[in-house]
Order: sequence, then C-alpha cells, then structure tokens
Amino acid sequence: MQLTDTAAQTSIERHLVIPPGLAKGADTGGAPALPSGTALSANIVATDIKGAQPKDDVKVKYETCDNSNTDCTGTRAGCITESGDPNYFQPPTITYVSVNDGPWQNSRISCGVADSVTIDQGPGRPPLVIPVQAPPVPTFAQIQTAFKELPFSKPTIAVEPKGMKTLTNFTTYYAATWPDDTGLQPGETSKPVTLLSWTIDFRVDAQDYRYDYGDGTHSEWTTSTGGTHLDGDITHKYTKTGDVDIKVDARLTGQYRVNGGEWQDIATTADLQDEPVDTLTIVGTKTRLTADEG
Repeated sequence: MQLTDTAAQTSIERHLVIPPGLAKGADTGGAPALPSGTALSANIVATDIKGAQPKDDVKVKYETCDNSNTDCTGTRAGCITESGDPNYFQPPTITYVSVNDGPWQNSRISCGVADSVTIDQGPGRPPLVIPVQAPPVPTFAQIQTAFKELPFSKPTIAVEPKGMKTLTNFTTYYAATWPDDTGLQPGETSKPVTLLSWTIDFRVDAQDYRYDYGDGTHSEWTTSTGGTHLDGDITHKYTKTGDVDIKVDARLTGQYRVNGGEWQDIATTADLQDEPVDTLTIVGTKTRLTADEG
C-alpha cells in the first residue's frame, strides 16, 4: 500500500491541533475544540509498508467528539482523568480514515488529535497502523499578538463645563468617550480572525484609563470612565490661564475563543497609542464673571 497525501496537502493548514496546556478545557474553562462536522485533513508521515500497492490512497480527518455520538460516551471524563487536571486537558477527538476515496471509517477516539490511525486490512491480516504528523498550531503568544493588532477605536475626552472652556481654581470634570466608528471598543466582539487556520474571536474589555490634564499632570491609571458634576470622579483644578492639550489614554484587555468554544482570558494588554488630543481653554474667574454680567 502506498500512501499519498495529495488531499492532505491541499488542506493541511485547515487542520486543527490542541497542544497540551494551551488553554483551559473544562466546562468552566473551555478548551479550543475542533468544529463539529467539519472534515479536516492531516498530513500522513511517509512510511514503508510491506506489500504496498501504488493505487492505494489513504486520507485522514478529525471531528470533535460530542455527546450526540454514542461512541464518545465517557470519553471526556477519561481525558480529564488522563490529564489529571480538570481545567487543562485535551478534548476527545474522533479520527476517521478513507482508503482510495472510499467511505470514512471511525479509526479511533483519542484525547486530542491522534498521532496515528489504524486501517483494517481484512480477515487474517493484522491492522495497519499509520503514523500521522499534525501541522503547526498557533501559540498562546501568537494569539495574544493577534489581539494587540486588532483595529481598535481610540477614546476622546469630554469635559464639563462644556464648550472646552473652564475656570482657574474651578473643579473640572472629565470623561472618556468612545466614537461611533468601525473600530473595536469595550463591549464589542471582533470579526473572526484566521490564525494558522484556527478561527479566533476576540471580545474587548477596558482595562484602565489615564487622563492627561495638559498642564504637566495626569490622573493615575483607573478603571473609571469619569462623568459629569452629577456622577463624575475624575476631576482637576487649574491654577493658571491659557490653552492646554488634554487627552485620555486607554489600555484594553479581553477574552478570546477558538472555533466557537468557551471564552478565555487573553491575559495581555493592548496599550492604545496616539489617542486624539483636544484643546481646553482656562480663563480667570474675574474674566468669566465680567463676561456673564455683560
């Protein structure tokens, strides 16, 4: 039997493998899982098989092992036991084999992607075991980098009193506001991102903000988005008149999921750069009162 990997090679980048410890996999953690019902080919490692026939062609695919398949009963619990950690384990996966474009046959069920497949050679002949080499998968660091490279929106700073004008020695209130544009902002989910043919979704959260008052001072990093005089907690008083450039810096974090699986912490921060700058004018109290009287 001669192994050919023509079909495997055409879709090798669509094959998914779950490396140990990449992400949580228990019910509460959600491991990356293969999309149920999707045929994914693998690259078959070249091997010398006794009695090979040039016409024979072997193909392999994987599917997620779910509760709808009776062959999978108890397999998930077994994979958790094998791992020894209910939060980090390889999800059960079914491996199918097709010979000469024949019907797909269930070769084996394993914890994660199988490293070999078994082919029944008929009565009186031992099963044929073929090693399988899985294509590369993205590392957690690559997933984090993909998050940082998302097209994020950038917040602007709102001020009260309104009109971008305030008084010296007067309490000025600040708030971070997000524009209505096509960029991603806290509370939104990205379009699917393809990473080594894994389908990754990202959900964005605000980590913290820092308000630059433009006079050489700024707030500490805070989770507060500020507000008005009714509810705001980000405030500042200016001691000198003039124009100052103000802005709000933002750092984002979030979660990711693989192939529609459970959401997991991205465990990194996207520090936005070049946020918009606004000019705030500070006038003296006497000047403002005279203008009001007129």
